[in-house]
Amino acid sequence: MRRLTRTVAAATMATALALVSACSSGSDDADENVGSSLEQVTYLTSFGNFGRDSYAWVAKEKGFFKDAGFDVEIKPGQGTNGVIQTIVGGQAQFGPIDLTGGLLALGNGQAKDFVAVAAIQQRTMAAIATVEGTGISTPKDLEGKKLADTPGSVVRNLFPTYARLAGIDYNKVTWVNGDAQTLMGTLASGSVDGIGQFVVGQPTIEAVTKKKAVLLPYSNVMQDLYGMVLVTSKQIAADKPDMVKRFTEALLKGLEYALENPQEAAEILAKNVEAVVPAAAAAELQLMAGYVRSSNSGTALGALDSGRVAKSIAILRGAGALESDLTPDQIVDFNLAPKA
Repeated sequence: MRRLTRTVAAATMATALALVSACSSGSDDADENVGSSLEQVTYLTSFGNFGRDSYAWVAKEKGFFKDAGFDVEIKPGQGTNGVIQTIVGGQAQFGPIDLTGGLLALGNGQAKDFVAVAAIQQRTMAAIATVEGTGISTPKDLEGKKLADTPGSVVRNLFPTYARLAGIDYNKVTWVNGDAQTLMGTLASGSVDGIGQFVVGQPTIEAVTKKKAVLLPYSNVMQDLYGMVLVTSKQIAADKPDMVKRFTEALLKGLEYALENPQEAAEILAKNVEAVVPAAAAAELQLMAGYVRSSNSGTALGALDSGRVAKSIAILRGAGALESDLTPDQIVDFNLAPKA
C-alpha cells in the first residue's frame, strides 16, 4: 500500500511539473507572438527632424503606435515630392506632405498613386519671412522688394495668388532663386529683403539673422488652404483601410500630446535625434499649435473637408498653377479621413 501511495504521489508530481512547464513555455511563446504580431511600418517626416515633426517620435515613445499594433521606424523625409515618391515606391508607408504641393504635383503630372488620409495642419503655414529693418511689415510693403526661394516651392508657386488677394502688384516684386540650405543666410546677409518660409521657421530665422523676424502668413488671405496632410499609397488605402485608420489614430494621439506638452515632446525628439535643440523644437510646436485646429474644421483633429479641398483646387486653378482640373476625391480618401 505504501509503495502504491508513493507511486501515485510521484505520478501526480510529474504531471504537475509537466503542466507548469507547459504553461511556462506557452507564456514565453505568447510573449514572442505578441512581439512578432506588431506590423512593421516605415514613416517619413516632412523634411528632416525638426520640432514640427516631433509628434511622430512622441507617438512612438509613448507607445501609441505599439498599442495600435505597429512597430514604426521613423526616417527623415525630403519634402513633399520626395515623400510621395518614397511612399509610392514602397520604401515607406506613411508621411506628411503639403497638400497644396500635393495638388500641384498631381495636377501637373509630376506624381500619382498617393492619397491623403488626415490633416496635420488645418491652415497652410506658408509665408513670406523677413526681419526688422527691411521696411516690410504689411503685404503692400513687398512691392519694390527682392525675395528669394527655391524655384518650385509652395510659397513661390502660390505668391501670384497671394499677391492678388492681398492687393499687391505682383509685377513690382522681384524673385531670385535660392536653395533651402542658404535661404536664411541670404536673408541675414541683406542681399534679399525676404524669403519664402513656413511660419514655424521663425525661431531659426532669428537665431541665424540675430534680428527679430517679421512674417506675412499666406493663411491671412487664403484661409481655406490646408497645410501638411498625412498620405499613404492608394494601394495601401484600398487594401488595408483598417490598418490606415489605426495608424492615423495613433499618430494623431502623438500630435495632440506633443501640442499639449511641447517641452516634453522636444526632449523626446532630442533624445532620438542628434543636434536637436529642445528650446527651438518646443518653440516650433508652440507656433504650429494655432494651425492644427481652426474654425473651418470644427474641433476634430485631423479632419479633412471636401468643400475646403475643392476651394483649394479652385484657388490654384484661378492662379493658373494647375495644368489639369482635379476633384477632392482624387487626392483625399474621405472614407478614411477623420470627420469634422
